[in-house]
Amino acid sequence: MAASKNSRNSRRSSGTRAIFSPSPFVSVFLCALVCAAIMAGAAYHFYRSGATLYYGDAEAHLNIARRIIDSRTPGISQFGTTWLPLPHLIMLPFVGNDELWKTGLAGAIPSATFMAMAATFLFAAVRRLFNNDVAAAAATAVFLLNPNTLYLGSIPMSEPYFFAALFALLYFTVRYADTRGWGALTGAAIAAAAAAMTRYEGWFLIPFAAAYLLIQGKGIFGRWGGTLLFCLIAGIGPAIWLAHNRWFFGDPLFFYRGEWSAAVIQGKTFYPGRGNWQTAIHYFFEAGKLVVGFPALVLGAAGAAAAFVRRSFWPVLLLALPPLFYIWSIHSSSTPIFIPTLWPHSFYNTRYAMAFLPLAAFGIGAISSFGRIPAAAALVIAFVPLMLHPNDHPITWQEADVNSRARREWVSQAASWLRKARGPNESFLTTFSDVTAVFRTLGIPLRNTLTGDNDVEFAMATARPEVFLHTDWAIVNSGDPLQTMLDRVRRTSPRFELKQRITVKGEPVLEIYKRVYDTPAYDPTLFSREP
Repeated sequence: MAASKNSRNSRRSSGTRAIFSPSPFVSVFLCALVCAAIMAGAAYHFYRSGATLYYGDAEAHLNIARRIIDSRTPGISQFGTTWLPLPHLIMLPFVGNDELWKTGLAGAIPSATFMAMAATFLFAAVRRLFNNDVAAAAATAVFLLNPNTLYLGSIPMSEPYFFAALFALLYFTVRYADTRGWGALTGAAIAAAAAAMTRYEGWFLIPFAAAYLLIQGKGIFGRWGGTLLFCLIAGIGPAIWLAHNRWFFGDPLFFYRGEWSAAVIQGKTFYPGRGNWQTAIHYFFEAGKLVVGFPALVLGAAGAAAAFVRRSFWPVLLLALPPLFYIWSIHSSSTPIFIPTLWPHSFYNTRYAMAFLPLAAFGIGAISSFGRIPAAAALVIAFVPLMLHPNDHPITWQEADVNSRARREWVSQAASWLRKARGPNESFLTTFSDVTAVFRTLGIPLRNTLTGDNDVEFAMATARPEVFLHTDWAIVNSGDPLQTMLDRVRRTSPRFELKQRITVKGEPVLEIYKRVYDTPAYDPTLFSREP
């Protein structure tokens, strides 16, 4: 109700100025075109610079999508367990193209599209709230022109999809407060389900959005019926993921406590902020200063406070939920953030501080609703850090670059050697990890690889290699279980001979084995299960 009153009051206060403004449809359409052009340029820039797959997670997202349709065991089981499935599902029409997969564009194109959609929904929401194109344009500029937005929106990461869902949820809930329409309610529910199928903070949004819709509903049926409809649709996302984990991994919470979860990977390792609220808040805000910029954070907070006073409390609350979620995660859910300005002075998960950007953008949009002069001043102040350091790469790019240098060299050396040594249509025993980048680089179909994701066939091949292992090559990390298995069967049939060892500082030693067919005479004692 408050958002509706605010919207109507804003329209009245606009006076004759609103008469000469473009229609909402025209404004939003023009915004969509501009945002699409900006993201197309950004995606092309990072592709040409070779940075599309710097992030290890970007490489993994791309290859997970590929293995769903290109694997010895293709299908929905290949969605895996830890990462939510919507980004991989959206990449499917693109990853089937070998060239788009090899270059990473199969992930960059949908990411850029959804980041442009996110900015357009933000524009539409802010315009509807304040009935002001200047405010909407200012908020959109702060969000989309942030260098970290441009980078993460140009690579195969989950942030573009989440921001599109978040801003769609903002738009449709604001629209529902004005219209009480079932279309807006359904749109909000679909947006919440999409957010919940993209990132886990999307699950955190659902109960708050349901409570807001319950308050805003009109009449008994509108309140409870509309809220129930929202919960049923929005809850599809978490329900599907719980069922997926139960069916394929035997535990509906396997994504949270399974062997690839953050809780298990981090274990009981100490990191700043774990179990300490003050430190968690400090690290997250320091990361926010590097991602968003301190002036933009301050302006955004001031604008959000002003919007709250003007009774636009719901947008402020909704956009504050992701930062609160990450502070909680740092404290309680094994989610560390490392930044170069604080101990241990490294890079890890800096992109999580992007959670501050929507609230900062909305706050600056609220300030800009007071007129063109406040808008211009707010934009100049927000972009001062960028103008002072025009040659600096965004912090997320720096993290991706620094943390991938050894991996890129490792993959490059392995691919260069294999390009000359391998034959056509040969098969590989390996793991689905960073090594997959070697196959992508060479354009080797993933159906020619045998990994732990191939379930029964992999289990049989590694348990009884003398009977079931038939690959031509094995590419393994030195000391891992596959390399140990190869050592165990070295004197049996099949026999694998070490052909190349790739050693790069900062990465595990990569060993490349070739199957040798001139096996010794049959000796039944060699086929014992004993090592």
